[in-house]
Amino acid sequence: GYKEEYCALLRRKINMKYTFWGNSGTGKETAVALAARGARVIIACRDHEKAARAVREIKLRSRSFNVFHMELDLASLHSVREFCKKFLQQEKSLHILVNNAGMPGVLDWTNDGFSMCFGVNHLGHFLLTNLLLPRLKECAPSRVITLTCSCYKYQKLDFQDLNYNLLPFFTYCRSKLANIYFSQELARITEGKGVTSYAVHPGFVQSRWTCHYSFLFRILMQVVMWMFSVPCEIGAQTVVYCAVSNEAAKHSGGYFADCQPAALRPFARDAGVAKKLWEASERLVKLA
Repeated sequence: GYKEEYCALLRRKINMKYTFWGNSGTGKETAVALAARGARVIIACRDHEKAARAVREIKLRSRSFNVFHMELDLASLHSVREFCKKFLQQEKSLHILVNNAGMPGVLDWTNDGFSMCFGVNHLGHFLLTNLLLPRLKECAPSRVITLTCSCYKYQKLDFQDLNYNLLPFFTYCRSKLANIYFSQELARITEGKGVTSYAVHPGFVQSRWTCHYSFLFRILMQVVMWMFSVPCEIGAQTVVYCAVSNEAAKHSGGYFADCQPAALRPFARDAGVAKKLWEASERLVKLA
């Protein structure tokens, strides 16, 4: 269990007006937690039916009617741009942006020709955050929370082949390392502007990432997750902590696990690599 003072903090009501999240797994549990604390929640999802079901469940569990969904496919940069255009027209406030999508390593490609894992986990979030950054600054203090994973430590970035798609697990590790560098560089460029950034490892949770694989693999991994993983509700607590905690605000650019700052491998704290990845990502998504 978490420390008593953390649990008390996580029950605190918040006045943030808008946040983003997802339609299943850790994302849905975070949406429930934030909606129950008074936040207006907008989940972004590419599947309208799944999103509608998730909204109904989140409303029921959080006892809040202030939950909505909008269409977004992070595998399409065009969809990201359309989503941001629509959001900025309809919504006047944005205080919390949670970058939650976690595509596992699969041998597939996005509409824009990027490996699915790198394109969704990093580039989609990168473009989304940048297009919404002016609104985040307007609504400061605001926060950007990007989910990553401790498996980042097994790979380093190769700027000659950021799209690496040969070994799915290593592709996933690189995308999670990119999430960490992204969070750090975002904290650097928004320093003093009221926007803080956090990379969060939710732990190994019982999520639905296996839905992209074969039936037999899903059965095997369900057994493994049942034995060694934690429920999604537990995994969401560190995300909620970074969304509402005053203490977390002191650690912009930090890496969090178990509701507290955690240490990173030295190569994952390289500011030069973080800046280089940011500039490369700007070129890849054609961000002026």
